Amino acid sequence: MNQTPAQLADIIWAARQAGQTLDAEASLGSPDLATAYAIQRALLALRLAAGERVVGWKLGYTSEVMRRQMGIDRPNVGPLTDWMLLGSGDAVHERLVQPRVEPEIGLRLKTALDARRAPVDRHTVAAAVEGAYACLEVVHSTWTGYRFNLEQNTADNSSAGQVVVGPRLPVTDLMALDTVAVRLHDGNDHTLGQGVGADADGHPLDAVARLARELAAFDQWLEAGDLVITGGLTKACGLEVGGRLTGGFSFGDAWSVEVAVQRG
Repeated sequence: MNQTPAQLADIIWAARQAGQTLDAEASLGSPDLATAYAIQRALLALRLAAGERVVGWKLGYTSEVMRRQMGIDRPNVGPLTDWMLLGSGDAVHERLVQPRVEPEIGLRLKTALDARRAPVDRHTVAAAVEGAYACLEVVHSTWTGYRFNLEQNTADNSSAGQVVVGPRLPVTDLMALDTVAVRLHDGNDHTLGQGVGADADGHPLDAVARLARELAAFDQWLEAGDLVITGGLTKACGLEVGGRLTGGFSFGDAWSVEVAVQRG
């Protein structure tokens, strides 16, 4: 296609604002990954111009179950804004016309992480983290039926719709996050998917280290206060009108917390 990244971002933005979906190939074509990220940055510029502000980042496809479900072969990243944040039990915005839900471990930073200046690994991340949180990502694709490739998904902000930020996980050692068990269930307590923290890139802390390195390639870094959601730990499940989905996070018999989202 001959459109610029800014023009393609306009197409995505208009569809999202109108609560419409589009055919990815007809609307975007097949950009390379560098162009896809340029479209994503142009889309973020439109969101910032509308009054939103960046509050963190998401990692997409860090788990094998999500890569298999969507036919994506590697992770990608995208920004989170304040408009996207929900509290447990809130309803998703009506603009999200094909929402799906996946439970994730969120990490909030107390200090910045800048992989341009020094190597970032699991231990560096642990030292920078203020706390871990039970989260649900509500994904929403501009592309009809979630039919896309990696580049088309990346341009569309890795399908980021909204994020439900639930309770802080009462972990005493962040290194144990890989053993946190996660279950996604519906209003009738039917289990829709199960996973563990290790499904996110081997360890949620490693997922954040990956993000720091990815951002460094764009001359960016993680700020103090940023929330990073580290990737879906189960397959993404559709949230129907009138429905409610809940994520349960537990550490053996030591503790269990839940976070929920609904659709009016």
